[in-house]
Amino acid sequence: MLSKYHWWRDAVIYQVYVRSFLDSTGDGVGDLAGVRAGLPYLKKLGVDGIWLSPFYPSPQHDHGYDVADYCDVDPLFGDLAEFDLLVTAARRLGVKVLLDIVPNHCSSEHRWFQEALEAGPGSAARARFHFADGRGVDGSEPPNNWHAMFGGPAWSRVTEADGRPGQWYLHMFTPEQPDWNWRNPQVGAEFDRVLRFWLDRGVDGFRIDVAAGLFKHPELPDSDDPEADARTRDSVNPLAWNQPEVHAVWRSWRSICEEYTERDGRERLLVGEVSVPTAREHALYVRSDELHQAFFFDLLSAPWDADAFRKVISEAMQDIAGTGSTVTWVLNNHDQVRTVTRYGEPAPEGSGVGAARARAAALLMLALPGAAYIYQGEELGLPEVVDLPDDVLTDPIFRRTGSRARIRDGCRVPLPWSGQASPFGFTSGVESAKPWLPQPEYFAEYATDRALADTRSFWHLYRDGLQLRSALPQLGEGALRWLDSPPGVLAFARGDGLVCAVNFGTAATSAPVSGTPLLSSGPCPAGVLPGSTAAWWISDGTESPAAP
Repeated sequence: MLSKYHWWRDAVIYQVYVRSFLDSTGDGVGDLAGVRAGLPYLKKLGVDGIWLSPFYPSPQHDHGYDVADYCDVDPLFGDLAEFDLLVTAARRLGVKVLLDIVPNHCSSEHRWFQEALEAGPGSAARARFHFADGRGVDGSEPPNNWHAMFGGPAWSRVTEADGRPGQWYLHMFTPEQPDWNWRNPQVGAEFDRVLRFWLDRGVDGFRIDVAAGLFKHPELPDSDDPEADARTRDSVNPLAWNQPEVHAVWRSWRSICEEYTERDGRERLLVGEVSVPTAREHALYVRSDELHQAFFFDLLSAPWDADAFRKVISEAMQDIAGTGSTVTWVLNNHDQVRTVTRYGEPAPEGSGVGAARARAAALLMLALPGAAYIYQGEELGLPEVVDLPDDVLTDPIFRRTGSRARIRDGCRVPLPWSGQASPFGFTSGVESAKPWLPQPEYFAEYATDRALADTRSFWHLYRDGLQLRSALPQLGEGALRWLDSPPGVLAFARGDGLVCAVNFGTAATSAPVSGTPLLSSGPCPAGVLPGSTAAWWISDGTESPAAP
């Protein structure tokens, strides 16, 4: 047991996708004032903090993940004064504020990249990025064979000041997002400045985009599987991701956060988007002097299967919790198909098996030792919007590949708050306003006002789970032991006496605890665990442990 309680170890953080949360101006795009207006709702839900998607000045080629200025607010979302009001309001409610920082790449409109284009080959300005001469007699072939994660070559050729075709620059996502060269010390110094800018404005920490990125192999050699990133839409190319030098950056950032923590006693958090092949490699990022936490995506990508869930949970508890950190669990985010749809729901309306499984998975996640992140709309049971017409899609993956297979717009449709028709209260006082992505008619069934009024809703399940979770002291420090259970059932007990069981099958089975559950994802009589259902009990510890 730690001698000092660390709030982040068992925190539940709510991911706010700002442009889709709540629009205060009627322009169809959510903004910081909308987030501030929604804080009482989030406080009532019971979360400990919020993570804000990028709101910095940006041409929005990738919805803010192409940052043109890391130390300001895009007028689309407000201004620095509004940001300060948001932080003040959040602190008054006891809600932490995390910012999304994007250190792997910037916007092609960033002033340093524009300087690099003007300065020409061999300049100090170009050394901040990955510029290289092309291959072939006339330099018309890219410097290596890498492909970008969002499709197409990872290199684009520039036109030099004299009008001739020139060098190429690296972009592991889109041409509008050139990758920084972190081997140049100026880049690290600039991001130190950025961190301090926002820490001085009172933020509680940062979610770090592409935290296994930053450094590339120094020789930029060809890859044996150049299309792996695009094929998997993941950080697979070992020459472009998870280079050992990245750990020195996180040690530096950790020391900056510790400096601010020591100054006022308010602990700052670094949580990384770390996509690496194994839980053991993941654990390297959360050593005691690096990131406090890193998202564990294996649970998010696991199929609806008891054995699969048990395997990824066991690996995380062994390898990640073993470092002294806690596992950071996640089931949904702004890049993934929502659980209601992902878990097998064939119809977009979200009723039936997909919804039942999503409810059960939520209780499982909230029962696990560690921290948890909830993506906006998850608490409403929103399904993926799968039938958006091509002409409204904005995801650069679709623009670059023409494929709808992995587009992310469907989980980013603006939230429904009230009413029977779009914009469902998303826009403030402007009924005729059109949200930036169209909301389907069936969103009326998921509106926040209905969810709060219906005690059987997803919202009440999440709220009740969070309330019970907060009553269990320092959940992040706990361990778990697997219990003997029938095939298709996953059951575990924690040291504080909480038992959680999930029936991944369709037929009812006996429950591991005889009494009436404290909380269940669906109707759950005493002694019975129905199919596609999860439940919590407080036990006397007499349950049979599972065989090793």
